[in-house]
Amino acid sequence: MTHDRSWLDALEPSAPDVVVLLRLYDAAEYGPMLQELRRRAGDGTAARVAAQLEAVAAALGAAVASLPDEAFGLPGGEADWTVAEALGHTLDARRLLTFSAALAAAGRWPPEAPAAVPSVPGPAGATRAELLDRLERSRRQVAGPARTIAGHETQECPLDHPLVGHLRCGEWLLFAGVHDLMHLDQLHSLAGGEGHGEAAGAAGARGETG
Repeated sequence: MTHDRSWLDALEPSAPDVVVLLRLYDAAEYGPMLQELRRRAGDGTAARVAAQLEAVAAALGAAVASLPDEAFGLPGGEADWTVAEALGHTLDARRLLTFSAALAAAGRWPPEAPAAVPSVPGPAGATRAELLDRLERSRRQVAGPARTIAGHETQECPLDHPLVGHLRCGEWLLFAGVHDLMHLDQLHSLAGGEGHGEAAGAAGARGETG
């Protein structure tokens, strides 16, 4: 992407692992990205990663608060979703990924539960206030699972994602932040007035569905 990414540079000191992984993803360096994901999400990393997820959530909230009202009905940078739908999807995903990893870490993964990560949009009519409220709730919903994952970061998780496949519990916690940044980058592209048809095509070409 060619839009201004000074926001990403500003975020990097408080979320270095997440930002490094996003840069590798953007460069289509998926092998190195997975290697770095494993290296940065090993034993004893859950608390550090949780702090980075909090920093990412704060950046996401700032971006949502700064968008003009009409932006929520515009193309959101992925498939034919609007900004509101893409944001709702982002918040659902951060909750699903972290909660699923916590279930696996606690040995409570339901045998009948589907392992595939769904790719569904959020509500099209969601307002700024509703999205910000959901974001605040998601921050609490991530904190608990992160505590459960602590000490079990290298435990396997049955969850399967079309881009990254099967990850360990700590790796899912970290990837939740990377996924947040994928969509936060789309918001900044919108704020910069860039074409979202191009952004959506790029996301589809890279295989993002989570």
